[in-house]
Amino acid sequence: MASTRDRQRKLARLKHERQMARRAAAAHRRRRVQAGVVAGAVVLALVMGGLWIFGVFDSEPTTTASPQCQWNGQDATANADLKDVGLPPENGNLSSGHRTLSVSLNGQTVTADLDLSASPCGGASLKYLADQGFFNGTTCHEITDGAALRCGDPSGTGNGGAAYTFFGENVPDAPQPSESPSADPSASASPDATPSASPPADAAPVYRRGTVALIGNPPGSFGSQFLIFFKDFTPAESPAYSIIGDVTGGQDVVDAIGKAGAVDNGSGEQTKPKDTITIDSLTVTDPGEPTASPTAGADATLDGSATPNSQ
Repeated sequence: MASTRDRQRKLARLKHERQMARRAAAAHRRRRVQAGVVAGAVVLALVMGGLWIFGVFDSEPTTTASPQCQWNGQDATANADLKDVGLPPENGNLSSGHRTLSVSLNGQTVTADLDLSASPCGGASLKYLADQGFFNGTTCHEITDGAALRCGDPSGTGNGGAAYTFFGENVPDAPQPSESPSADPSASASPDATPSASPPADAAPVYRRGTVALIGNPPGSFGSQFLIFFKDFTPAESPAYSIIGDVTGGQDVVDAIGKAGAVDNGSGEQTKPKDTITIDSLTVTDPGEPTASPTAGADATLDGSATPNSQ
């Protein structure tokens, strides 16, 4: 009888030892797993911290680079109205974001927002020329289409400017015409005749008041000359001006120049601004870049009253 109880106690002891061994092994596995998790978390934290230090998680910049702008150099020796200023960089020009154009006209400041996504090469060209002081001290020589002030030609002839050209990037499409049926569709009409067409009466203007655009000479090849519109304008032919931005301040200054009107430019055309309009300074700045204060003559005014530079 005693031997039977001894065997039972021995079996119970062995069973207990096996249970304790299994529990010890399980506890050991849990400790290893927990240690691995902690070690992995530490390594991950170190890696993430290193990436953060090196700026991997920094937000994307607000501007990106355009692959290339094609500048076509012109022979300044063949055209005395051109000014050789070299060529802007072809690569690395910003193709998104905005720049601020600030121009002092007879002491009155006009500012505009330049949209680099719409006209990256136009914005690059203006920035390049402005940084050289190309426009400073030049005159705005023409009232174009009776709707815009034309500037950017130091010769004042309309045939000059910087000695390079480039292709326009944001020339608007012509508004869809509305056909006007012929009043007398006779059989004798030419078979090649086409009905006259004109923009719809309710169509939005192609160039709104306050638009800043480049103008080319010849059309399609743009350089340093630009327009600031003081009234809405829709061309009778296909649009030819490349839009680069919009006025954000000083529109009344340009409006006053337009209101003053134009006089004979010397060749019988009433296109010369009535008052001499001088660019005291023109700057193009990136966001966060300080804008230079325009210099101005003490007596300059464009309010339609005193016009000390009038001719």
